[in-house]
Amino acid sequence: MGDLNRGERLQIMLTQEELRTIDTWRFQKRMPSRAAAIRELLKRGLAADGFTEIEDGQKSKDFSVLSEKPAK
Repeated sequence: MGDLNRGERLQIMLTQEELRTIDTWRFQKRMPSRAAAIRELLKRGLAADGFTEIEDGQKSKDFSVLSEKPAK
């Protein structure tokens, strides 16, 4: 039944429309749970944007999120 060693919990608030859309997609794809559907959608969205899994220890600056210059 997949990897059950997930150590982090993420809570999100959704509108009824967002939840209905996720449930519709989940049932069409025969996903076992909402959580599995959301994990799959996150994985697909990140992959579509060119993101892959990061290595442990990488920092935001490794992704140019934070500039090297100090703020003024």
